[in-house]
Formats: sequence, C-alpha cells, structure tokens
Amino acid sequence: MAYDGTDFRGWQVQPGQMTVQGELQAALGRVTGENPLPQGSGRTDAGVHALAQAASFALQAGIPPENLLLALNRTLPDSIRVVSAVHVPADFHARHSTIAKTYEYRVFVERRAGEPRRICPPFLARYVYSYPWPLSLAALNDAAQRFVGTHDFLSFAATDPDASSRDQSTRSEESAIEDEDGEPQKNTIRTIWGSGWHEQQTPDGNLLVYRVRGSGFLHHMVRNLVGTMLDAGRGYTPAEAIPEMIAARARAAAGPTAPARGLFLHSVEYPE
Repeated sequence: MAYDGTDFRGWQVQPGQMTVQGELQAALGRVTGENPLPQGSGRTDAGVHALAQAASFALQAGIPPENLLLALNRTLPDSIRVVSAVHVPADFHARHSTIAKTYEYRVFVERRAGEPRRICPPFLARYVYSYPWPLSLAALNDAAQRFVGTHDFLSFAATDPDASSRDQSTRSEESAIEDEDGEPQKNTIRTIWGSGWHEQQTPDGNLLVYRVRGSGFLHHMVRNLVGTMLDAGRGYTPAEAIPEMIAARARAAAGPTAPARGLFLHSVEYPE
C-alpha cells in the first residue's frame, strides 16, 4: 500500500479517528462483506507517509488478488492506494515476518550559502521538512555513518511519559520505551545496515533525502536520528559527538525530533 498520511491519525485504528488501518478494514467490509483487521508491517504515526506499507489479512471470499486490488482502490480514499496484492502462506504475518525495513526522510533546504532564500512550494510542503538553515551534505553523511552497526538506540527512542508515571515505584524511563508498533521494549538494541543522505532533483529544486535500512526501529527513532543529524549538518553539533549520545542511553542527550511530514516508510523486506 501507498498512502499520504497527512490527514490520518496514523496507521492503527483509534476510536473516532480516521486511520489507514481503519479505512482499509472498512473498504474490505464494503467489498467482501467480511471484517478482518489488517495487520500492518509497522504502525506509522500521524502524518507519516508510506511508499510500500505491507498489510496481511485472511478472507473467506475467493476473490482473485488482482480483482481485490481493483475493487479496494475504487472504494478507498484517494490518499490510500493498494499497489499490489498476492496470496501468501497461512503463517505469514505482515509485521512478525519482517526481516528489514527502509525509511526515507525528505528535507527542503530554504537557505544555501550565497543564494537567496527559497520558499517551499505549497504542493511540496505536506511531504518535506522545510528547513531554515544551510546544511552541509558532507557533515550529514559523516553523522549518518555513525549510526551504522548494532547499537543501543535508547537515546533516540520516544518515551511514553504517561506510562512512566503510572507507577513510579515499578516503571522507569527505559521500561516506557516502545517500538514503532507500540510494543513495550526492554531491549533497545537495533542494527542499522545502511544510513546515508543524497541530493534529489525535483521540479521545485533540490531536496536532501535520508535513507536508513535496519532490522527494526524504536518509536520516533528515525525522526530523532534525523533531528540529530540536521543539528550536525548545520554545524550546531559535531558528528563526533554522536557516539557519546548513543553511549549516554538518555533521550535528552540526543537531538530534536524531526516533524512527521517528511518521513516515508520506503519498503519492507520478507524472507524469500
């Protein structure tokens, strides 16, 4: 599936809120008369987009996948498209069967050294972080490489303040950590296989695009990585400080959280 997440309260069904999972479930009901809850590969947050989200569900109706794809796209909102549909084994699960994910983050740079300030076009603004300071691509990539490998990413994970305050005697900041699917996490170690920035030409000018591929991600982890790298790219924080941030295992040690609108779930990988 691909979707523009701007108008949704994220992937996961929430009472009284428009969500991607909820819209897909409702569309399945209209098309098949059945009401399975689709399981996504990950729970994207409010405002986050997807180029290739995966979802799995079981149907009794014997509808060929290509027909189901067409029928769903006729009834889904225009901001959600099913781009492919296939039969999978009964033990397949869109989230539990995942072996790797890639996310992408897009930045529109308003200022470049020696150039007039640029205005982010309104047709692009929903899908980028319009950044007000000049950025060094070399510094961004220097910072990005510091995340490659297996690390404890506690410093780059969002915490649930309500969870940590429900019982101060038994809960800590670390126990309030969630992964991207909202599951509580005691293990905050993740492996990053690829991490880098590149320039992308668009009709509206160049974008700086970050792409990261890893075994899994903690809640807000990619947005926190990006916020930290942007501080390095504008010269506010040296890239050399990132290993210390990782070692600190404290959210306050790392940089800010980048806005949701620039983040895309790029692709999801499964075993052959």
